[in-house]
Amino acid sequence: MNQRIASLDSLRGLVMVLMTLDHTRDFFSNAHFSPTDLDKTSVALFLTRWITHFCAPVFVFLAGTSAYLWASRRGESAQISEFLLKRGFLLLLLTCIVEAYAWNFRADLRHISGGVLWAIGWSMIVLAGLVKLPYVWLVAFGGLMIGSHNAFDTLKPDDFGVLGPFWAVLHTGDDIKLFGDWTLNPYYPLIPWIGVMAVGYGFGKWLNSSALRNPKKLLVLGLSLTGAFILLRFSNLYGDPKPWQVFPEPIFTVLSFINCHKYPPSLLYVLMTLGPALLVLALLESQSPDKFKLLQVFGKTPLLFYLLHLYLIHGLALLVAVLDDGPVFALIGGGIWSADLPKDYGYGLPMVYLFWLLVLLMMYPICRGFEVFKAGKPQWGWLKYL
Repeated sequence: MNQRIASLDSLRGLVMVLMTLDHTRDFFSNAHFSPTDLDKTSVALFLTRWITHFCAPVFVFLAGTSAYLWASRRGESAQISEFLLKRGFLLLLLTCIVEAYAWNFRADLRHISGGVLWAIGWSMIVLAGLVKLPYVWLVAFGGLMIGSHNAFDTLKPDDFGVLGPFWAVLHTGDDIKLFGDWTLNPYYPLIPWIGVMAVGYGFGKWLNSSALRNPKKLLVLGLSLTGAFILLRFSNLYGDPKPWQVFPEPIFTVLSFINCHKYPPSLLYVLMTLGPALLVLALLESQSPDKFKLLQVFGKTPLLFYLLHLYLIHGLALLVAVLDDGPVFALIGGGIWSADLPKDYGYGLPMVYLFWLLVLLMMYPICRGFEVFKAGKPQWGWLKYL
């Protein structure tokens, strides 16, 4: 397989569009609480947040898939472990410096936030070793990690004594005091993200098979995962630390049913997101790639898009605050999480959606230009890491 798979780029581009909505809401919303808090939220606000839950699982899953396809295109000469190690450490470096500054616009980087790039980076580093295993073992390892990790939800860092920080990084995501004023907030714990990437790597072999890369088979796989989510979630027996509840209003009962745990991602969260994502992939595979060229532009430049869109959203929020006599200095400190942000700051969902579309319009020519530049410089091998 010598060409990129257009449906994968389209799916990746779609979740990047959704991710932009979530981060735009972070900086512009007047709802200064968790949108998935059913005691406070509205249906529209909940769904605005919930639809973006698909982003991280698809990113991590497709990162594994892309790694397999990258190696398969190069055959036996592919140095997949070396590639994964280099890219993984690059993502960790970008997490601690470039991404950190995008959120806070300040030179003090002593608070390290372990978000999605952190999870992808470490997962790639682990995958660099896992690829040495037989294919079946690798996929089984990933599936076991995803399926079993909720059995350990009751274990807390304090239960491990001096090894507690390692459990925080792996599973709970609790803040860790490193030394002096340095802290780490690994809010994307590595379990089960490592497993999601491993299974995604296995899925790359599926897509590399002409017999399996078929919209009908993708549809069956997506429906199977979605059906497993519905049945297991309905049972309330296992798979998520927070059972769903019946509310007086039926719509909020439905919202409770789909309100799965993200930090760390529960088994049900992974099933709920990857199942429908595969259904979308089946749809994209059955359509002409020309219909989704805009999404493909975003999907071919994921790292550039991710880093730049954070700076763009944050900068736009500051510009609007300057023009509207808003809380400029509070926004510099980090979006709607800033302790100094006035309680009345922010805009309703219609304005949030308007700013979201504006950011996408601004990002398109940047990503398109970088795509053309990258294609014209095949001799610049380091560009493959971006």
